[in-house]
Amino acid sequence: MHPPKGTNDDIGESRQDVVLNQQKVSSDMGERKSISDAKNIQRTDGISVSEDKAHQPGNHEEKDPPPKGPTNGGLVDTVDKTASGTAASMISRLTWIPKRCRYDPDNPPQFSLPMNMLMGLAGTFTVANLYYPQPILNILAHDFNVSFETASNVATLSQAGYAVGLLFVCPLGDKVRRRPFVLTLIWATATVWLGLCLTNNFNAFIGLSFICGVGTVTPQLMLPLVGDLAPPHRRASSLSIVVSGLALGMLIARVLSGILANFTSWRNIYWLAFGAQYMILILLFFFLPDYPAKDPGLPYFQLLWDIITMVVKEPLLLQACLTGYLLSAAFTSFWTTLTFLLASPPYNYSSLEIGFFAFIGIAVITLGPLWSRLITDRFVPLFSVILGLSLEFVGIVIGTFIGKFTVAGPIVQAITMDTGANFAHTANRTNVYTHLDPKKRNRVNTAYMVFSFAGQLTGTAVGNRLYARGGWTWSGGCNIAFIGFAIVLCFLRGPHEKGLVGWGGGWSVRKDVAKKEKDEENGNSTSPTPNQEQMAEEAQTSAPQNPPADGHEDKK
Repeated sequence: MHPPKGTNDDIGESRQDVVLNQQKVSSDMGERKSISDAKNIQRTDGISVSEDKAHQPGNHEEKDPPPKGPTNGGLVDTVDKTASGTAASMISRLTWIPKRCRYDPDNPPQFSLPMNMLMGLAGTFTVANLYYPQPILNILAHDFNVSFETASNVATLSQAGYAVGLLFVCPLGDKVRRRPFVLTLIWATATVWLGLCLTNNFNAFIGLSFICGVGTVTPQLMLPLVGDLAPPHRRASSLSIVVSGLALGMLIARVLSGILANFTSWRNIYWLAFGAQYMILILLFFFLPDYPAKDPGLPYFQLLWDIITMVVKEPLLLQACLTGYLLSAAFTSFWTTLTFLLASPPYNYSSLEIGFFAFIGIAVITLGPLWSRLITDRFVPLFSVILGLSLEFVGIVIGTFIGKFTVAGPIVQAITMDTGANFAHTANRTNVYTHLDPKKRNRVNTAYMVFSFAGQLTGTAVGNRLYARGGWTWSGGCNIAFIGFAIVLCFLRGPHEKGLVGWGGGWSVRKDVAKKEKDEENGNSTSPTPNQEQMAEEAQTSAPQNPPADGHEDKK
């Protein structure tokens, strides 16, 4: 039998309809998949679908991204996708980046004065965590019903945690993006700090103090970031603002702690610190710019090994580390033994009156950025280091020999010690940040801070022992030796010398950047942008032969 007429045509049309329907279904599924992928990107990257489309090559031409780092706030590289729970959720929120703070290689973040001041403020109220307990150790001993010697473990373990953080946490600043790293550390430290406000168990208190000490290294991550963001001809004054913030944190913490503990419960000090840390966290979340990791592919243990090799192979870093060690030893020895001097005859000051001496340092430290702007930004950093050390030397001599007879001696010494130490530390950092590999700034900072911290421990131990044996004159004589040796180290190696010892390259202390700034004021400058200066600086640093030490960052 033959099929009815028209049946073959109907079958052909049906087959065509089936094929068209299958194509339509496939097209619909593809559209759904594209929308789903875009939503997944939105959930993972914190970017809207419209923003994702805007980044397509057809709509917006995008330059090569920075090495190994997202430019729009991606979370894939910072948050484990399998992580769950409150902590992971909080970290994912901290690592989301507001649009205004996202890194754009074509338009890098501009380092403004408000941003600089915010970093200094963050350093003040972060590093203060280490010094709140020091004036109230006797109160803690009474409240926890332990001996004074046992209570002193609070300060000891806080400092020990800080040392661990310096050595094992700070080098990660070269490997990871610093914005999410800094925010996560501040959040974790502030959250753990809540336990210090509430616990009644002394063992828990000292354990939490150690953990908080580890997380207090966030200012040491921001200092190299300032070195990256600030233009080379403003680097010293920008660093000085943050360094001054750190010094203010040490002094303000002691003053606030002593005053509040004298009139209220000591726990109010810790509640104040808890609120201050979350305030800093919120401000940095909305204003701290993102910046790509400098060396993301380097293994962690290689980071640690690099710290050792750089100190051995880089004469400039070795000189800075040794002078930083001696500076910190003299500074800590003075402020530790000053308490014993003022509490003894002929002064017999109370702890509250002794605490007011910190206001001398607060007033002096505020001049640090001005000095750096006028001197360190215009002359080679070693010049500022020598000036700062010389100022300290004169002050120590005066304070040591008249401090037992008149309070003017300790006042003069406090002014010169704070001023000189601030100038010298800022100049040392400027020197190593400018002339060593920009990709290793966190490792360089770690090396410098480890030596400085070791100096603080040395100054405390040696100063106390000498004061116990020979009084104020013996401890002061040791401080004179510390600073005198530091000055000798500075003169052994000139500002342009490439080797370990010598004055190769001449005696010139003037930077070419001073002339450049004068041209800018007269409107005759065609200087590059800060980003161009930094790119040139990194290119010069990676060159086979090192450029001259004076003003090399200004060469195009």
